[in-house]
Amino acid sequence: MAILVLERCYMIMNLLLVLTFVLLHSAHCFNPKRLNVSAVAGDSDWSLAAATFYGLPTGYGTDDGACGYKNAVAQAPFLSMVSAGGPSLYKSGRGCGACYQIKCTSNQACSTNPVTVVITDECGQGCLTESVHFDLSGTAFGAMAVPGQDSQLRNAGVLQILYRKVECNYNGEMVVFQVDGGSNAYYFAALVEYVNGDGEIGQVELKQALESDTWLPMSHSWGAVWKLEVTSPLRAPLSLRLTYLDSGKTVVASDVIPAGWQPGAKYKSNVNFQV
Repeated sequence: MAILVLERCYMIMNLLLVLTFVLLHSAHCFNPKRLNVSAVAGDSDWSLAAATFYGLPTGYGTDDGACGYKNAVAQAPFLSMVSAGGPSLYKSGRGCGACYQIKCTSNQACSTNPVTVVITDECGQGCLTESVHFDLSGTAFGAMAVPGQDSQLRNAGVLQILYRKVECNYNGEMVVFQVDGGSNAYYFAALVEYVNGDGEIGQVELKQALESDTWLPMSHSWGAVWKLEVTSPLRAPLSLRLTYLDSGKTVVASDVIPAGWQPGAKYKSNVNFQV
C-alpha cells in the first residue's frame, strides 16, 4: 500500500514539473508587442499595416507629393489628414485619392479611435519592408494619439496600426479638374481631385463639343493626372467621364472645360459619385 501511494505521488510530481515547464516556456515565448490579438480579433474587417510620419510634426507631409495635389493637401477638404502610400497603396498613381480609416492600439499613447486619411503621395524605398505602409503627415499620425500624447506617439518609430479602405465623402464637394500648365490645343492633361466613393480612378475619357457619341480614352500620366494627345485641335467645351478603378461605376462632367480654357486653370464640375 505504501509503495502504491509513493508511485502516485511520484506521478503527480512529474505532472506538476511538466506543467510548470510548459507554462514557463509559453510565458517566455509570448511577445505582446508583435500583435495586439484582442484588437484584431474584435475588428475582423481591419488589416495590419505599418505607419510612420514625414514632414513637420504637425504638418501636411509635403506640397510636392507624387499625386500632384500640391498645396491643396493643407486646405479643406484634406486639412492635412493625408498620407503617402507604399506600392500596395499608391498603385503607380492609381491609388491617389483613396480613403482609409486607420487606428493604432499597439502603444500606450494610442487612442484606438479611427481617423480617415487620403493617399496624396508615394512612399519610396523606406516603405518596402512591410506589405502595407502608410507614411502619414505629422497631423494625421498625431490624430491617432490620446489627446496631449501626440508627441509621445510620434517618438514610437515604425508603428503597427490597423487599417481598412472606406468610401471618400467630401461633404458636398464636386469633382475638380486642374488643367496641366503644358496643355494646348493638341495636348490636354488634367489633375482629378475630390472624387467621392472609391476615390481611385481607373479610366478617364474626353468628349469634344459637337461629338455626341465619341469618347476618347485618356492615358494615365502620373499621380492623379490624365492626358490626351490629338492630331486636330480640340473643340471645347470638353466633357470628361470618370470610371472607378474597381467597381467600374462612371460619372460624367458635361462641358466642364469651357471654350477658351486656360492651361493651369482649375475647373469645378457640378457632379460627383454618390455616397
